[in-house]
Parts: sequence; structure tokens; C-alpha cells
Amino acid sequence: MANTATLTDISAVTASPSPDLLTPDNCAVLFIDHQPQMFFGTGSGDRTAIINATVGLAKAAKTFDVPTVLSTVAAESFSGPLLPPLAAVFPGQEIVDRTSMNAWEDVPFVEAVKATGRKKLVIAGLWTEVCVVLPTLSALAQGYEVYVVTDASGGVSPQAHEHAVQRMVQAGAVPVTWLQVLLEFQRDWARTETYGAVTDVVKEHGGAYGLGLVYAHAVIGEHAAG
Repeated sequence: MANTATLTDISAVTASPSPDLLTPDNCAVLFIDHQPQMFFGTGSGDRTAIINATVGLAKAAKTFDVPTVLSTVAAESFSGPLLPPLAAVFPGQEIVDRTSMNAWEDVPFVEAVKATGRKKLVIAGLWTEVCVVLPTLSALAQGYEVYVVTDASGGVSPQAHEHAVQRMVQAGAVPVTWLQVLLEFQRDWARTETYGAVTDVVKEHGGAYGLGLVYAHAVIGEHAAG
């Protein structure tokens, strides 16, 4: 009898995931200032890797139909257009252009976030120490939960990036990576409706893990687990 009760308890627990988990139904993804001029000044990590992570995150949001807000700063006068591979994931979507470094001080941006109806915000942007940290602190102060995608963000130096991440964590933000977000959305390889799209994103942007999936699918078959 004791063993049966234990199994029942375990089943009840696994059927009720933690409210802290990100799901396609409880969050919005915000991309802030992934623009040429901002990339020129990014020195915290490999810029190609940041671009790869950014586009991977975008495809994760697109695959699961997660509300997404795209924003730029001074696109026509200084920073240039939104990263083309990022814009290509969301063709025709409005891009909120601002003059303020803190996106949360821009009314159209905040209205776009509020229109998603989500209280969990997944944020990535350039630079970490300005255009990510400022809206993150502002959103936290207004009761939002913020998850910062650190590998899809970059600062002017490693110290600037790391100190900004530390500051946000101390304020209550949660650091994540783009692949973590994608797999947290999927969470079960038996979800066949998104399995193919998720594995395609991993193959294209997941580095060695993606190559592993290519190999597994070639040797084992298309239904090999991720």
C-alpha cells in the first residue's frame, strides 16, 4: 500500500509542473536593439555566437507562437536596422523604434509588452549593461518576472556584461540561455506537434548538440529523441 501511495504522489507531482517554468502560454519574448551599430561595439563575446543565439531564440518563440516584441533604438539616425536574420523570422511584424536607452521609458514599447498579457518576460539585447539592464530593472519594479537570455545579449566588454548580469540577478532576474528556453518550451519529446520544428532549430543553431541530432536521425531515424 505504501508503494502504491508513493507512485500516486509522484504522478500527481509530475502532472503539475512548477509555476517557475517558462511555457509558451505564460511568457513573452523581447528583443532589444540587435542592430549593426550595437554589434560593432559589442566586445563581451564572439559576435557571431551572439547572432546565432539571438536567431535561435527567435525561432524558439516563433515555433511555439510566443508573443514577441521587437525594438530598436535610433534605427534611422545611428544604430541601423534590426538584425536581418532576426527580422526575417518575423516578417511584417512592427518594430518599435525608440530614442530612449531604457525601452521601459518608451510608451509604445511598454504598451506592446502589456498587449501580450504576459507577466513573465524573456529579454535579450545589446548592450547588456544598458539596453537590457535598464528595462529589466524597470519591469521587475512593476511586478514582472524577467528571464535574461545571456548568450543572446552582449556588452562592450566581458566585465560590463558580467556585472550587468550580476546586477539583474541581484534584483531578481533569472539568467537563461536560448537553448534552455527552447527546450523548456518543448519539455517533452512526445509533443509531436513541435518535435520536428524544435529539432530543426537545434540542428541549425545548436552547435555540437545539433550535429548530434543530425547524426542520430541519420543513424537511428527521424524519431530519435533529442
